Order: sequence, then structure tokens, then C-alpha cells
Amino acid sequence: MADFQTIRAGVGARAGQIDEGLKAHMNKVYGTMSVGMLITALAAWAFSGLAVTSGPAGETVLTAFGQAIYASPLKWLIMFAPLIMVFGFGAVINRISAAGAQLYFYGFATLMGLSLSSIFLVYTGVSIAQTFLITAIAFAGLSLWGYTTKKDISGWGSFLIMGLIGLIVASIVNIFLASPALHFAVSVIGVLIFAGLTAYDTQRIKTDYIQHAQAMDQEWLAKSAIMGALNLYLDFINLFMFLLQFLGNRE
Repeated sequence: MADFQTIRAGVGARAGQIDEGLKAHMNKVYGTMSVGMLITALAAWAFSGLAVTSGPAGETVLTAFGQAIYASPLKWLIMFAPLIMVFGFGAVINRISAAGAQLYFYGFATLMGLSLSSIFLVYTGVSIAQTFLITAIAFAGLSLWGYTTKKDISGWGSFLIMGLIGLIVASIVNIFLASPALHFAVSVIGVLIFAGLTAYDTQRIKTDYIQHAQAMDQEWLAKSAIMGALNLYLDFINLFMFLLQFLGNRE
């Protein structure tokens, strides 16, 4: 990864302009990510509300919609559809406009909300809110460190990706094994991996902007901000879900 100060020194008088552009770019990244998070939270809450109703004795029961998304084969499609959309994003990003990419991201955030809506049926609302706050504080600290550190952490990428692949494999295996020990290990490793990815992705977004700043291709910058928002969004969501497994109080 190219050193930030070295790149700035190479552009001379444009350093100030690049600094201002970087601030605007990161504001765009965080702003887009925040809107996506809000859409996901609202969608998850709304879909969970549609999924349950009160039974004859006052108990909570699934509606027809709830049966469809939580107790039928459709749940597997809902579970894996966001993953398919993530891979699809990389394939279509260069063929659509920046506005189209942003719309795609917001559609993905909505679908992710549907996929995560079951947490409102499993965990108490208070514990979800508390875990979200803790995640937000941890994410902000990790992202700030990734942005401000002078240490080159680009070498973390290969190790984090290998760890992520192993984490996915272990999670799939544990669907069939249902091992509490493996579940705990996956949760701990998941928190560590996505904490590292938060700092790594933040620094990579910053460096990518600096390396392409001289071209000032506005279309590329807009798409880059959306892709950066997607990466940080995924880091936040996964960090939140793994922390919820430790901190969440079940209904």
C-alpha cells in the first residue's frame, strides 16, 4: 500500500485539494453506510411486526407471512439472497451508473433487514439496542484508528480473508453439528475478524481514494464511495450479529 504522505508530497500544491476531497469522500462513505443501516433496521423491525400476532390465549404466534419467511423452505432463500446480491454487486458495479449502484445498495439493505428480522423474535428489544450501541462505539473506534494510523495494515487483508473463509465453513458445519463449543469459538473468532476488517477496510478506502485522486473521475469516486459503504456496512452488521450472540438476552 502506498504511503499517504508520500502520495500527497508527489502532487505538490494539490495536496490541500486532495485532503478536502478525501474528507468529502469519507463523509459520502459513512453517510451512505448510515442510510443503509437505517433502512436495514427499519425493515427488520417492520417485517418482524408482520410476522407475529396474538393467539386466542394471548400468546405470540406466527402469521401466514411469518410462517412463509421463518418456517418454510423460503427461509433459505431469504437467508442466502443477501450473499448472492453482494457477489452480484461486484459483477454489475462497472456496468451501471453511480445512481444505479446506490439504489442497488439500498435494495440490498432492505433485503438484509428481512433476513435479520428474526432477531426481534429471538432477543429482547433492550438487549438488541444495547448491543447495537456497543457495536457502534467499537466500530467508530476501530474505523477511526484505521483512518488515522500511520501503520500500513494492508498485509492484514490476506489473513483476514482466509479467516473469514474458515469462519463461513465452520458456521455451515455447525448447522449440522449444533456444537455449543464450536458455536462459541465461531462467535469469538467472528468478532476478532470483523474488528480487524473494520480497520483494514477503512484504511483501504482512504488509500484507494488517494491513489486515484489525481484523475478526479467523479463517476469512479461515486461508485468507490458506495463500494466502501458496502464493505463497512457488512463489517458493522457482522460485528453486531456476533456480539449479539454474547450480549443478547433471549426472549
